[in-house]
Amino acid sequence: MSNQPKIILASQSPRRRELLSRMGITHFDVLPAQGEEHIDHSLPAGLLVEALARQKAAEIAACAPPDAVIIAADTVVALDNEILGKPHTAQEAAEMLQKLSGRQHTVYTGVAVRQNDTELVEREAAQVHFRPLSPQEIRAYIATGEPMDKAGAYGVQGYGCLFVEGIVGDYYNVMGLPVCRLGRMLRQFGVDPLALAAEQEAQA
Repeated sequence: MSNQPKIILASQSPRRRELLSRMGITHFDVLPAQGEEHIDHSLPAGLLVEALARQKAAEIAACAPPDAVIIAADTVVALDNEILGKPHTAQEAAEMLQKLSGRQHTVYTGVAVRQNDTELVEREAAQVHFRPLSPQEIRAYIATGEPMDKAGAYGVQGYGCLFVEGIVGDYYNVMGLPVCRLGRMLRQFGVDPLALAAEQEAQA
């Protein structure tokens, strides 16, 4: 491999791991942030996800090797002025899905890339439109277990795709990692995903 810095993903999300690999970044460490999130409820959703991504990157930077490039992200669903995070119970999941039924909402993901004392923090937003959902569909979806670890109580890449009529914006942002934006951010830290992918293909 080329002399790229060590890359650390500060997330335990299998979806984010998968998306990094799709970008051509296959050699990276996973070191999830474990600290308690300090949520400022006065912040609008876009600024909140930036703040949370920055918190996660800072936590991992404190124990990361020098020169490592740290990638951290946070995703929330916003409906009108209400932020929908991950549901804690099946009842919460049902309430969230009822609110999203037949409506358009916005998915925000904040991304922080940090190396030593240099940091870049940005956010992406995508609009998602749900078709109307019946109570039976909501119960059946919750019974799959899929909603419980996802912002807004659904996963667009899973069974939740059955509810999504349309998306305006980055589909991968709705999955939890805006890869187009992240690719541009990483190049500012000397990490070129396309060059890495080409190198891997040449060595295959």
